[in-house]
Amino acid sequence: MFIVNVEGAVFHQGHWLLIKRSMKEEHAAGTLSLVGGKVEHEGHVNNILEKSVQREIFEEVGIEVDDQMDYVWSSSFLADDQSAVINVVFLCKYKSGKAFAKSPDEVDSVHWLTTKEIVQHPLAAVWLKDSIIAAEKILNNKGDTYVSHT
Repeated sequence: MFIVNVEGAVFHQGHWLLIKRSMKEEHAAGTLSLVGGKVEHEGHVNNILEKSVQREIFEEVGIEVDDQMDYVWSSSFLADDQSAVINVVFLCKYKSGKAFAKSPDEVDSVHWLTTKEIVQHPLAAVWLKDSIIAAEKILNNKGDTYVSHT
């Protein structure tokens, strides 16, 4: 059995929303990450992955993202406890709110960084860099549909 994890690549005003993971986190503590988390059992729910991304982003950093999002990619890995994880990344459009470390057990700090800043950041793991580069390709193909006018 796999744990299903979702992450949102949130783009707003030329920057990506990232968190520095709390040192209390079981996996990749203290590193930069997209916002996300495990898909929870909610019974019969349509669009469970997308709704999970929206829920996790709001719970962890207090912002809302648009219902419309684009699949970036999926990957698998073993967590630090050797649990098998499937990770699904979505490109998300910022909707409202001011990002802050709402869940201190999971989020140490919140950052809005450019792609260049992420690629050069010492706390950015290779999988984060790869996700941002993949999301940026989709963003570039979408044109101004991801440009927020707020």
